[in-house]
Amino acid sequence: MPTPEPLDTDTAHTHRQRVEHGRSVLDSVNPDIGGRVVEMLEDVSPALGEQVMLGFSEFYARPQLGPRDRQLVTISILTAIGGCEPQLEVHVNTALNVGLSPEQIVEAMLHATAYCGFPRAINATAVAARVFEARGLPPVRNA
Repeated sequence: MPTPEPLDTDTAHTHRQRVEHGRSVLDSVNPDIGGRVVEMLEDVSPALGEQVMLGFSEFYARPQLGPRDRQLVTISILTAIGGCEPQLEVHVNTALNVGLSPEQIVEAMLHATAYCGFPRAINATAVAARVFEARGLPPVRNA
């Protein structure tokens, strides 16, 4: 599915339109997760769920990077930050959805080792391995 066009920044849009646009952007790269994120936060912080959707509307829809490149950046950042394993799992799945190969995902995590250290890269790679296994993908042997 193609990523929806960014909203015209010269036109005022309602908050609800921006939230819905963000949801359509998220659904275009990972249709399984958008509803779950909003549902998970609905009872405790619906405003946070809306902020996540606004992030997809404001950042992910920008045309300067495509979904594949954005996921590569996101995976690298989450690897470096560490402690974001649930979000990293979502983004590894999304990266596969938008065309990154398991080898490219693992290579990004390996590359991050030089900047964030072995513990974070190992934890990230373990997340990737679980996602690959859950999706029935063969182990990455050459990365």
